[in-house]
Amino acid sequence: MSSREFPERAGTVIVGAGIVGNSLAYHLARMGRDDIVLMDKGPLPDPGGSTGHASNFLMPVDHSKEMTHLTQRSIEQYREMDTFNESGGIEVARTEERMAENRRRMQSAKAWGEPAELLTPEEVEELVPYIESDVIEGAFYTPGAGVCDPLRAGEIMRERADAIASGEVPPDEYDTEAVSDGGVQQAQESSGEGQGLHVFPNTEVLDMHVEDGAIQAVETDRGTVHSDEVVIAAGLWSPKIARMAGVEIPLSPAVHQLVSVGPISFFEEFEGEISHPVVRDMDTQMYERPSGNDMEVGSYQHRPILWDVDEILSIDEAPLSPTQPPLTEDAFEQSMMDALELMPEVLDDPEAGVRYEIDGLLSQTPDGAPLLGPLQDVEGLWSAAAIWIKEAPAIGEMVAQWMTEGWSEVDLHSSDVNRFYHYGNSTKFVKNRAHEGYKKTYGIVHPAEQWQSSRPLRTSPFYNRQEDLDANFFEAAGWERPQWYESNEDLLETYSEEIEDLRRPAEWDSRWWSPIILGEHLHMRDNVAMVGDMGFAIFDFRGGDVVDYLEGMVVGRVDVDVGKTVYTPVLAENGGFVSDLTIVRLGPEHYRVITGGAAGGSDRAWFDDHIPEDADVKLIDQSESLCTLGLWGPDARNVLEEVVEEDVSHEGFAPYTAKEITVGDVDAHALRLSYVGELGWEIYTTMAKGQRLWDTLAEAGEEYDIRPVGMGVYGTTGRMEKGYRLFGHELESEYNPAEAGLTFHGVKDADFVGKEAYEQAIEEENSATLCTLSVDDHAPEGGERRFMLGNEPVLDGDGEVIVDEEGRRSYVTSAGTGPSLGKHLLMAYLPPEHAEEGEQLLVEYMGQQYPVTVDRVGSKPLFDPDNERIRS
Repeated sequence: MSSREFPERAGTVIVGAGIVGNSLAYHLARMGRDDIVLMDKGPLPDPGGSTGHASNFLMPVDHSKEMTHLTQRSIEQYREMDTFNESGGIEVARTEERMAENRRRMQSAKAWGEPAELLTPEEVEELVPYIESDVIEGAFYTPGAGVCDPLRAGEIMRERADAIASGEVPPDEYDTEAVSDGGVQQAQESSGEGQGLHVFPNTEVLDMHVEDGAIQAVETDRGTVHSDEVVIAAGLWSPKIARMAGVEIPLSPAVHQLVSVGPISFFEEFEGEISHPVVRDMDTQMYERPSGNDMEVGSYQHRPILWDVDEILSIDEAPLSPTQPPLTEDAFEQSMMDALELMPEVLDDPEAGVRYEIDGLLSQTPDGAPLLGPLQDVEGLWSAAAIWIKEAPAIGEMVAQWMTEGWSEVDLHSSDVNRFYHYGNSTKFVKNRAHEGYKKTYGIVHPAEQWQSSRPLRTSPFYNRQEDLDANFFEAAGWERPQWYESNEDLLETYSEEIEDLRRPAEWDSRWWSPIILGEHLHMRDNVAMVGDMGFAIFDFRGGDVVDYLEGMVVGRVDVDVGKTVYTPVLAENGGFVSDLTIVRLGPEHYRVITGGAAGGSDRAWFDDHIPEDADVKLIDQSESLCTLGLWGPDARNVLEEVVEEDVSHEGFAPYTAKEITVGDVDAHALRLSYVGELGWEIYTTMAKGQRLWDTLAEAGEEYDIRPVGMGVYGTTGRMEKGYRLFGHELESEYNPAEAGLTFHGVKDADFVGKEAYEQAIEEENSATLCTLSVDDHAPEGGERRFMLGNEPVLDGDGEVIVDEEGRRSYVTSAGTGPSLGKHLLMAYLPPEHAEEGEQLLVEYMGQQYPVTVDRVGSKPLFDPDNERIRS
């Protein structure tokens, strides 16, 4: 690695030389980047970030498929570099509630393909003889867990990156034996100008130069290096670096307390870095990790202690390192007592003492996930921040692939840095959510659990009316959206017979849910309902080149008549999903793109990034300017005709079209389409007129018993009955439109991103097809009826997880009740041998297997399969 003079120019600059920056440099070199500058303000091999003090154990199973697969790939990489020791990992439960959570973790392990088992207290004691088994109820065990050496891994990755980038080793034929230290040194010495990895420790970034919305250079205390591709991988310091470029990376430094106790006599007879499994004491939010003759005791139990990045000491000032301030002793007292209760034999060893104690600093984001991808306000500037040791090598690989190919093998949508765009970047918001999220680190988090801090933040003009109706609000992208209305409780009696067998008696299944949703759904099917606001992200595109630009962005043909709507997938080059959305042609050179609010930030970045520099195309974000009110049900036209000036008959306002209407005294724009499978419209107006729109329709609908209904109907019950796919669930980069049943557009003449892969997917036989299943028996072993919530493994008749020819495991992508069908519905991708209507399968949920039937293969709805209601 070159130690020559600081360069004036580089192809790629990476700020931060912890495990993330090192991994990114290595994988970028593998993928063709040959002029990389890697810098850090600290020394090497340990520049002073969390890479140097983390406890470095890797527990592979997470309820997130993305995080599990990233950890699995990271373990493979650490293992290949001989920097991983497999020890096994045990998550003990002190309560029955935690044991139920362990059964849920078992289903995630099966769904994502990680070996695991549940242990009795006696079985735990066999693996960890020094544990006090009387304290625990049982445990979740993953034999593939272990510990890594991220500092040594970083050294290896830097060596490899330089050898590849300088041309000494082919990118895909890396031979670790061929590149000994001498070989790397030879590569360094023979590196030509601009070739290789050039590493600069002890180099502080002073400023980021941005011109015309694009990164130009990184200014340091060694000089300024010009580059049009810069990655911020600076861990805790990432927000500070980002602000130099005028953008935000929303994270906060947070304390994770750690002490090391030793020497412990029990471990003296064992060799190696780790001799027994890592133990996570989940109910006390702690872990105990053997380290040689010591035991590291880490805690997330203490009160959240958040820092400001500017408070962190410099390397020269810090006693140990900048991210290892002294232990806040009073906060650790209870943690130590709990650890002693669990492992008194080793932690109360009279020969042992506390040899090391810190308030270790780590990155906490508003939702606990990493912050990855291009920062949309500065072209060429990327974020690779808030990443744990256990995922770092794979994230480095995936971000490198994203940078070089435009997509990644592991879908990173839930970690996209742009997900907080326009609402979640303020210091107050980040601190509030970081404080709340820290307490969830080892918590039992329900899949529908709602954040409580910094709310309400974004509200529609309907909000006050909805509050008056006792709406139960859920949040998405900062928007407050009713999930159901307590004012509709009377519908439980109206539809008591229809919903009796669909109620959820188990507390976990019914948490963050209400049977009122089922009543609201059936009322909409029988009468008429209002839904709003959906919290859409809305972008207008204008300009002389807008038709050609949008044709190149999406699968569907957009050169349609003014007033037509187009639902279409958006693809990456590999044919995987970037998004799915609706496009409305408003004029010859004017389109409106409507997408889900949660995907708004990433979709905006994708579209903006693909506008050619010389194109006459302008993107206008209308997300906070326009509100949306859905009006759906058999009586929707009757209600609208009461107050509208225009012809809204079937002939006057055809399905899947749009036009301007006047609702009472409110100018609006209406789309005749439906995500719930009913006659009706999405009606858009300005935020200023939204409340008037609500009041006008509510008054007009009184004689039809109009009801407001929540997103529980719009996003789940109505959607599931119609088999509509949801981005981030059914639609992700791992599956293609043919497998998802979304090839109804055919293949248009115009080129578009992902066209070649899309055509290939249509021509080839599906390796898996998205199917809709229903649960046959909710209590096959007797007892309480249970209702799946999503992400459960799908099994064949022998109880084995179904795997397609590409190695993808079948799991429940979405789950929700279909009240009009009287069934609980599931969606899952199934290989051809199981994608047969009437096929009998099993789904594992909370430790039990439930019989299910494949009701539909492909996208044809179970409810109103010919869409007669929508077209009525």
